Amino acid sequence: MSMDVEQIRFNMVEQQVRPWEVTNARVLAALTDVPRERYVPVAYRSLAFADVALPLAHGESMMKPVLDGRILQAVDVEEQDSVLEVGTGSGFLTACLAYLGRDVESVELHADLADLARQNLLEARVANVQIRHADALSAGFSCNREFDVIVLGGAVAVEPAGFRKLLKPAGRLFFVRGEGPAMEAVLITRTGASEFREQSLFETELPYLRGAEPKKQFVL
Repeated sequence: MSMDVEQIRFNMVEQQVRPWEVTNARVLAALTDVPRERYVPVAYRSLAFADVALPLAHGESMMKPVLDGRILQAVDVEEQDSVLEVGTGSGFLTACLAYLGRDVESVELHADLADLARQNLLEARVANVQIRHADALSAGFSCNREFDVIVLGGAVAVEPAGFRKLLKPAGRLFFVRGEGPAMEAVLITRTGASEFREQSLFETELPYLRGAEPKKQFVL
């Protein structure tokens, strides 16, 4: 990797991510050490470190680096944590979660994106990730274990049912809720057997997860 690329990566972290109050040292290390450019489509690789969302297939996108950073800081993944991610995309946030935690199970709706992420992670030698091709928002979706951290990688009109019950004690669930342009980033923390604490974190905007869009209103 050329020194120019490493300087641009450093600038991304120091000039984009850190000024948005992302100060967790482990998160900044993940964004520095995980090679973002490996996960960017070739056509947009020159914009790998830019402060923009980058297009993927099916109308999906890679988040801006600052949003990756804010999500990672919010869920505060520890080395022993297991993580569930909904919406793998190209695998960059997946790789960051894997860098910080013990293991990641990532669910991707689109088979070709799941294959792309598997290839990206394989080439980057990320071994502690399992990618599932499935619809995590469908009624038939299930997991056979609980998680310390759950990240929904796209917006939802309302919080989907079922994810709270997959949290371990003190587990954290992150999602972006509402309608643009001012959606709400939310963190749910499990505080008891059936008790949860909800925190409003910041405003942002993300494309919706497929099936989580606002219901259309019909006006006569």
